[in-house]
Amino acid sequence: MTLFGYSFTTFITYSCRVVWWLLNRWRFKSIGIKSYIVKPLKITPFCIRMGRNVFVYKNCRIEGIKSCNNKIFKPSIVFCDNVSVQQNLHLTCANSISIGQFTAIAANVTITDIHHSYDDINIPIEKQDIEVKSVTIGKNCKIYNNAVILPGVNIGDHVTIAANSVVTSNIPSYCVVVGSPAKIVKKYNFEIMEWQKTDVNGNFLNLI
Repeated sequence: MTLFGYSFTTFITYSCRVVWWLLNRWRFKSIGIKSYIVKPLKITPFCIRMGRNVFVYKNCRIEGIKSCNNKIFKPSIVFCDNVSVQQNLHLTCANSISIGQFTAIAANVTITDIHHSYDDINIPIEKQDIEVKSVTIGKNCKIYNNAVILPGVNIGDHVTIAANSVVTSNIPSYCVVVGSPAKIVKKYNFEIMEWQKTDVNGNFLNLI
């Protein structure tokens, strides 16, 4: 069975996304057509910009932090066109988090630009001042299950982040990173047009 050239299931799915967009677009800083968030746990639309065709699956927390301990913040969360996110994303932002177009994020990923200080041992860590550093993730990346992206990290384009990795430092474009803390294990060699193994600094290994 088809409707307007689409299968019935595709037509219903598309219709639900359009209806959701029409009902919710006024809540967001900006949101493109066909973008859709399924049953979030918590979102703060006032600071979220979404491009076209962004899909976020259920149980996400996408939260902008406006204040902490009398300090005021202006969070900015950006999902560019065609970003896809699977279930249980945990994203907290007091400064800036930007995710590039066509980047795909698997389940149970954490992305944050917030660090809770622990300097004063007489104050619970959760009650101390927060430190914030922006996070950027490039286009066409793939972030696998349970990865953690920490404050101040800048990730280039077409980067693969392996499952369970903890990214604590910048990652250049066209790399594969693994581990905790995440280290580069492969990089695309444009001279020979192949992916090659590297040392942790991204230098190609001369394997025989």
